[in-house]
Amino acid sequence: MALTFPNQSRFYDTTRRAIRFWGYDSAMEASFFVGEDALIRIQPDSRIDQAGFLRAFDLNRDLIHAAAIKGYGRGKKGSYDLIPADF
Repeated sequence: MALTFPNQSRFYDTTRRAIRFWGYDSAMEASFFVGEDALIRIQPDSRIDQAGFLRAFDLNRDLIHAAAIKGYGRGKKGSYDLIPADF
């Protein structure tokens, strides 16, 4: 089964300074985190605050999901951190 993203929810995790979202492989849920530095790389003109990072995520959702699928394919873990090099 392929990784899908039917849940469009995402939120800013202040502790990790990242946007958290979820992917699903059949009934298995995986957590993904896109750090501020990665969001700035893919959306350099974004505001450097919670609203700006959420907007950067929303504008680049397809790119972020593609990077998540690639990272997920490298090995199954409980959560995945997407870094600037993933983009």
